[in-house]
Amino acid sequence: MPRAFFWILAVQCISTLADSAFLIVAIARVMELAAAGWLIPVLKISFTLFYVVLAPFVGPLADAFPKGRVMVVANGLKVLAMLLLLSGTDPVVAIGIAGLGAAIYAPAKYGLITELLPGKDLVRANGFFEGITVCAVIFGTVLGGVLVSPLMPRLQMPVLLQFGDLSDTVLVAGMLVLLVLHVVSTVLSVGVVDSGARYARHSIHPLQLFRQFIRENWILWRDPLGGLSMTVTTLLWGVGATLQLIVLRWAHEFLGLPLAQAAYLQGVTALGVIAGAMLASRFVALVRAERVLPLGILIGLLIPLMLVIHDVAWAAVLLVVVGGLAGYFVVPMNALLQHRGCALLTAGRSIAVQGFNENGGMLLMLAAYSGAIALGVPLGSLVIAFGAMVALGITIIYGLQRRGRRKAKRA
Repeated sequence: MPRAFFWILAVQCISTLADSAFLIVAIARVMELAAAGWLIPVLKISFTLFYVVLAPFVGPLADAFPKGRVMVVANGLKVLAMLLLLSGTDPVVAIGIAGLGAAIYAPAKYGLITELLPGKDLVRANGFFEGITVCAVIFGTVLGGVLVSPLMPRLQMPVLLQFGDLSDTVLVAGMLVLLVLHVVSTVLSVGVVDSGARYARHSIHPLQLFRQFIRENWILWRDPLGGLSMTVTTLLWGVGATLQLIVLRWAHEFLGLPLAQAAYLQGVTALGVIAGAMLASRFVALVRAERVLPLGILIGLLIPLMLVIHDVAWAAVLLVVVGGLAGYFVVPMNALLQHRGCALLTAGRSIAVQGFNENGGMLLMLAAYSGAIALGVPLGSLVIAFGAMVALGITIIYGLQRRGRRKAKRA
């Protein structure tokens, strides 16, 4: 792998770590303000919204400029979001600005990898990248737990950063740590290499961009391998984003852990994710990526086991196993989707299409979860429903894929 790839990995690790910790700090701030419980999933909705709304535009933006410059601007928006949270702005608004930066950042980082590496190296590169990303998400959640715990000192806002009144919060120290992390990722983005790839310029008229984006979605969905991988990743990202919040609630209600310790528990999932992602990058070739589909069914069947576990040690074992299966399953699917997307479209545009669908799935799942909380649906029913959704969904996808393969052989 070229040195430039590992530099991008470093930027991705720090940026994602800060984003995940931001969510926990924002949740703690909502709880500190004694807001309604259904606002917690709304935080994640606010972060994800721009991925969907701006999807027709962020791909062409990433292709119109050197992607390192786009990453600098995107991470700069996250710095702004942290400053807004420090100013006493509503956490839903602050995390939404961070989501705007993340939406701009996504096609630039993934598109740059596709530009720098040949197709034969994409599974291996995705093993590194997804392993680092998922672990940064999980350890960022753990970091968020530390930042909202009594371990952090009680600080007053520095005079230079006194934008508003935060005298009623104990989260100033944690917010300052997140500000530093976002500044570091922005500075590192300046050193991201220019791949030299350039694309033909297109109209920037919003209506034309929207129509082009619809056509690009249609192209990728109609492709047999592109449509397969898109369906799988859209389903899993939607369920996974919701399960992240469900696990925090499960750790509190079934294991008796406060928010900080519930966030620590998610960190053990990283062990399984790392192992699964690295094994996939070593043993799963791109041409055989679709053969990992049965693992998705197994993941769905394991999720309801959460309801019979009331011991922290066994909870950790379950999360490690599920993390390992998820890492081994998602990496080949993601690599296959990126490979087909780059072949059919441009790097930035294909990632924008992928982000639109995956984050659209997340928005639908999170909205359903928020509504379920508002209606008082029990946690057990939600866990069973999400597990069944994964198992049944992947079973249907796997059956359709096998039928399509048999038809192709007969033809």
